[in-house]
Amino acid sequence: MDDQLKLLLEKDRIIDTINLLFIATDSRDWDALKRCFTDHVLFDMSSMTGSGPALMTAQEIATGWERGLAPLKAVHHQAGNYRVRIDGDQAEAFCYATATHFLPNSTGRNIRTYAGSYDFRLIREEKGWRINQFTFNLTYLDGNADLEKSVQSGT
Repeated sequence: MDDQLKLLLEKDRIIDTINLLFIATDSRDWDALKRCFTDHVLFDMSSMTGSGPALMTAQEIATGWERGLAPLKAVHHQAGNYRVRIDGDQAEAFCYATATHFLPNSTGRNIRTYAGSYDFRLIREEKGWRINQFTFNLTYLDGNADLEKSVQSGT
């Protein structure tokens, strides 16, 4: 029973790290976001961007998201259906998630929603579980794909 309880606690800590990643992104708390990652992360958003995976620092990820999300009035992530597998000080985690971007504009097309899943690899460090591999798998995009341009062009 002791081992099962420890496993459940570790799974909860892993899910908490992933949830913090989404919450920090939505609240634009870039320092908290960086603490979710190891110093270097194999980062893959190719399903959305078309570019391949890249080894990035936590700072580079935070800076990129800060710039990319700056024009938006609000961002909201919702995640669930977590699956976690732990092997010693390493773990794999999966979840479904949606991200909604909101930017009021004259077109009335104020929202863009991304739906998909995430694959994470994490390692346990002294400070807790940290993400060292991040993959977003886009299922679909709905709403205003050109949300930021809508404000500039009014179309």
